[in-house]
Amino acid sequence: MPLFDIYISADEPVYVISVVSKLVDIPVWTLRQLEKFGLVKPKRVGKKTRLYCLKDIRKLEYIHYLMVEKSVNVHGIKLILEIESKK
Repeated sequence: MPLFDIYISADEPVYVISVVSKLVDIPVWTLRQLEKFGLVKPKRVGKKTRLYCLKDIRKLEYIHYLMVEKSVNVHGIKLILEIESKK
C-alpha cells in the first residue's frame, strides 16, 4: 500500500536532467544536444535547471530506441518525429 496517493499529470515538468538521463539511458550532454536540435523542450527554471515531464521521457525513450536500435542520426530523428506528428 503506497504511503501517498499522489497524481502527477503527464504534462507536469518535475524530473531534473540527471534523473531523466538515468531513466532513459541517455547521457546528460546528449539530452542537452537533443534540446538544442529542438527534439525536446524541457521547461526551464532559472537559467540552468531543466525540468522534464513524463511525456518528454516517453519521447526520449523513443528517441533512444531510434538512436540505438535503428542507428538513426539526430536529423533523421527530427524528420521522423515531424512526419509522425502530422499523422
